[in-house]
Amino acid sequence: MHLNVNGAEVFAATGGKTFDPKLPLVIFLHGAGFDHSMWASYSRWFAHHGYSVLAPDLPGHGRSKGQPITTIAGMADWTIRLMETAGAADARLVGHSMGALVALDAAARYPEKVKGVGLIGVGAAMPVSADLLAAAQANDHAAIDMVSIWGFGFTAGLGGSQAPGLWMMNGGQRVLEQTPPGVLFSDLSACNDYKTALDAAAQIKVPATLILGERDMMTPMKSGKQLAAAIAGSREVILPGAGHMLATERPDDVLLALGAHIPK
Repeated sequence: MHLNVNGAEVFAATGGKTFDPKLPLVIFLHGAGFDHSMWASYSRWFAHHGYSVLAPDLPGHGRSKGQPITTIAGMADWTIRLMETAGAADARLVGHSMGALVALDAAARYPEKVKGVGLIGVGAAMPVSADLLAAAQANDHAAIDMVSIWGFGFTAGLGGSQAPGLWMMNGGQRVLEQTPPGVLFSDLSACNDYKTALDAAAQIKVPATLILGERDMMTPMKSGKQLAAAIAGSREVILPGAGHMLATERPDDVLLALGAHIPK
């Protein structure tokens, strides 16, 4: 599905079904440097279980035009604009990593527009190492290597994907390699600069599920639990052995954690 948001053409996957703005809407928000493809199984499941789905490529990512948005708050504003452009009155937001911060910020500042959130691989703060930022700024492939090595849990390197035929680490690398120069650095900088996650969490009044990886080296579980504690009534799911890329490493477990808890 193609939309024009803020003057730029945007692509959003709809889970294999025609988009219907009258159905409960779920918007899936990808992480730094990635695109809609990470949500393939999730978007399809929700689209075939009574929801409408938008899994957009953020501006400058994947098949979407325009320049990357440089702040988490700006991405949150854009997400609400995407929803409105699609003709929906409200949405449930599911995000991974950077996308989870975007969902959190949007839910805090647009309470009338957001009906629930699913936050995957998220924390009370998401600082990015100086080495990773420097490599991303230089468009050095070492940045992609670092994201892969630090992002995937130990067992992901051994195989055993829950999605048959999926080569987890190398699949992630191929997506990042196709990201335009400067986009990964812009995204990582936005995460690094976002300092108000706990303030946003205190404003959340809708159902919230946080799904955290026990072995997450990029956003440690301790930080995720701190964020969960700041959201009144939140539900916390810990996936043993999973790393930061748990949406790819453990798709069946993540979908199970989300499926029954995204409100209609």
